[in-house]
Amino acid sequence: MKIEKRVYISVFWVVIGLVLIACGIFDIVDSFWSGMGGALIGVGAIRIYQYIKYRKNPEYREKVEIERNDERNRFIGGRAWAWAGYFFVLINAVGTIAFKIMENDLLSQYCAYSVCGILLLYWVSFLFLRKKY
Repeated sequence: MKIEKRVYISVFWVVIGLVLIACGIFDIVDSFWSGMGGALIGVGAIRIYQYIKYRKNPEYREKVEIERNDERNRFIGGRAWAWAGYFFVLINAVGTIAFKIMENDLLSQYCAYSVCGILLLYWVSFLFLRKKY
């Protein structure tokens, strides 16, 4: 994706954040959405700053390109996603049992459904990738 398009998307997030904060000020939405607006403004502003720095600083641009295209970084990123998935499943499996023991059936059910959902996604992804490669 081109940098200009990414800048426009970041500006869009800032505008959406401002709209959410304005709606919160006028009591159209609750405080959750006002907080979400603040987060969107923060993320959008940081990303705009990064894009400006990317365009104006050749050393920073080179560093970003190396990080983005380096095979070692891609491998580490893939392993990090795999570990995150493993830990997610394990933590939620333990949570399912722990919440059931504590007689909190609703949270136990949420944990169990999330484990089932991620395992279903894994299985579908595995079948797709096995045919692709």
